[in-house]
Amino acid sequence: MIIPLPVCACMWYVFVCAGSMDVDVEGIIQCIKQGDENGVQIQLQEFNKEYAQCFFFDAEERERQKQRKQEEFRKNKVREYADSDSDSEYDQEDRGLILRQVTDTVNLCLPRGVVSCSFENCCLTKCLLLCSCTQNLAVVLVRFIRTAVKSRLLRVSLRTLRILSRDKKVLGPLVTDSALLTLAKLAGLTTSDASDEVSNPDSEFYDNIIASLAEAKVLQCRTDEDADPEANDECSAFNEDAKSDISIANSDVDSISWFGSHRTSINEMYKGSIHHKVLERGRKDRRESKMEGEEEEEDGESGEEAQRKEAMKVLCNVVYNSTWAQERFSTLRLMCGLTERLSSSVSCSSPSSVQFYELRLMFLITALRPELSTQLKHEGGVSILTAALESCLEVQWKDQYECVLDSAAPPISLEASQRIIEILKILFNLTYSTHRQEPSEDDAALYRHLVAILRLCLRRKCMLSDDTDELQGHTVNLLTALPLQCLDVMLMVPLEPNSEQCQGVNMDCVYTLLMFMERRLESGEDRVKEKLTPILNLLTESCRAHRETRHYIRNHILPPLRDVSHRPEEGSTVKSRLIRLMTHLDTDLKHCAADLIFVLCKENVRRFVKYTGYGNAAGLLATRGLLGGQGPRAPASNAQYSSDSDSDTEEYRQVKDRINPVTGRVEAEQSDPMEGMTEEEKEEEAKRLIMLFNKLSRDSIIQPMGVDSEGKLIPVSGLRENSLTEEGGSESENDREAEEGEKN
Repeated sequence: MIIPLPVCACMWYVFVCAGSMDVDVEGIIQCIKQGDENGVQIQLQEFNKEYAQCFFFDAEERERQKQRKQEEFRKNKVREYADSDSDSEYDQEDRGLILRQVTDTVNLCLPRGVVSCSFENCCLTKCLLLCSCTQNLAVVLVRFIRTAVKSRLLRVSLRTLRILSRDKKVLGPLVTDSALLTLAKLAGLTTSDASDEVSNPDSEFYDNIIASLAEAKVLQCRTDEDADPEANDECSAFNEDAKSDISIANSDVDSISWFGSHRTSINEMYKGSIHHKVLERGRKDRRESKMEGEEEEEDGESGEEAQRKEAMKVLCNVVYNSTWAQERFSTLRLMCGLTERLSSSVSCSSPSSVQFYELRLMFLITALRPELSTQLKHEGGVSILTAALESCLEVQWKDQYECVLDSAAPPISLEASQRIIEILKILFNLTYSTHRQEPSEDDAALYRHLVAILRLCLRRKCMLSDDTDELQGHTVNLLTALPLQCLDVMLMVPLEPNSEQCQGVNMDCVYTLLMFMERRLESGEDRVKEKLTPILNLLTESCRAHRETRHYIRNHILPPLRDVSHRPEEGSTVKSRLIRLMTHLDTDLKHCAADLIFVLCKENVRRFVKYTGYGNAAGLLATRGLLGGQGPRAPASNAQYSSDSDSDTEEYRQVKDRINPVTGRVEAEQSDPMEGMTEEEKEEEAKRLIMLFNKLSRDSIIQPMGVDSEGKLIPVSGLRENSLTEEGGSESENDREAEEGEKN
């Protein structure tokens, strides 16, 4: 039995499907049939110009609309209708079965015609039957670009497909094997035939598309005629709930046939048939020099290069938006072609503008498909990308692991900085699991070679300050992924007259990292965890591994204490900012900040409490079982700490006895609260406090805690049980000794 959704909700779907974009697909098809390439180009150029900024939905606005609709539901009691018996007669499995029955019957845009729907009275079926204008346009263009199309018209068609591929709901025709192979061939990733289909589709194919469009228009007209104002109001009110119901049902459906060669989820299929009018303006690509003149070729860019770039952009959108496309990318072995393209472009003196999009596609694939990341690593991906990075930076070598750093060199160009950032992101995807591994001799040499180039990435400037910060951020991310023992290359550079140094070791890179951390600390609360945890972890591990690094950073962050009149977390110094992070709500962030300061204190509890105060230090000490002040040091067997002592300053020694160990500052003297009380009154007050604590404990409002012998926090009841057990054990042992003495 087929139980349709409420009619008003489906009427809304019909309206949105057919009226979202006024695209003259029929006119484009007629021009293609007649061989009027000029007419096709003019219409596609108009489409590209009008929808160039359409990108994605405004999620916040949709959420606000949903909340408004829900309020209207409550006021108008519309939910009583939505929760009627007809809606509750079937469970989630029944909904999945219904949609399977529908999808077994409905196959949209088949090569030889549109299958008639056997459930014409079902509103959901009508919605699925109404393939949107943009989806039909994608179907036509995918077929069209396989024919012998002129270069300029091909680029215009690819730009249209690029705009369409931004929307997940139009991806159906673009994620078939034939479509992916066609785009890959145009992008230069493969030379194989795109598909086994005829290169010149017959007119029946286009006639079927036109027929489906005509049927959609007729159904829309009927819907408009039948819809009354009340139904329209209900329609707008029901749309969010109806979409939610279908999304839940779709999660149980496995697949649907599309073009006979692609099996995609019904959820993706359904989303492909819905369009909204409200689209947010997309972010302009900074690599494009002009937006209005996008149709014109850039200076020095050949037609083939522009074509490859457009095809690569479409592939980037499709792979990013479709899990199925990611899987097929792996199965069709397109990664091999992408790797070959990148390898060949590294040796070019002037890389083409397509290289950025090749790198972007490789980043998306390695980020979304871990098995391809592993495959690329095993096939020498780190070497290839290191060579590409070296080429972008135009590296000149002074020694085996030392690059020439010319202070008079011009800043890194915008295009080069973007390519470098993409390479760093891909390298992170390939190496993120190597941090704790012991590299082989060959891998260690390769990583040291890479670190020498990364040192240059830290020291070089870009044309824009934001690009410099982004470049350094991705460099830090990659350094945290590489084996720690390979990072010593950053300190092996000879000293120069203006170099930062500590104990004869060059600290220029360490200083750059400190300045980078300070900028991140001052940048505010926006994405603070994402910005700070990599640099904090990198500095912490570096301090453990290199005693000169720890000594240098300690002098910069934890100078000798002189003024203890303020709390350690108060102020704008680097130390104060880091101590404030030690009580941050985010657990990972506060542990990273505490670990750095703890390592700077050589993991000495007394020194750690001295600089931070016991209140700020309690979190890390409790985690490591060091609350009692005694116990094992943190698991840092490989730590290389210097033998420097933490001598107190004269100012600190003068007030040391008056420092509150909890707050870490000199507190004003407080009067004795029991002054003037007799001994009986003091005893009565103590009893009253004990009764209050017991009441709070019995009501589970508080749980009294204590520190066990290992320095860990445990409930006081546990401490009492442990002590009784120990006493019982000692008594039984004494009894056994006494019995043995009597026997003897």
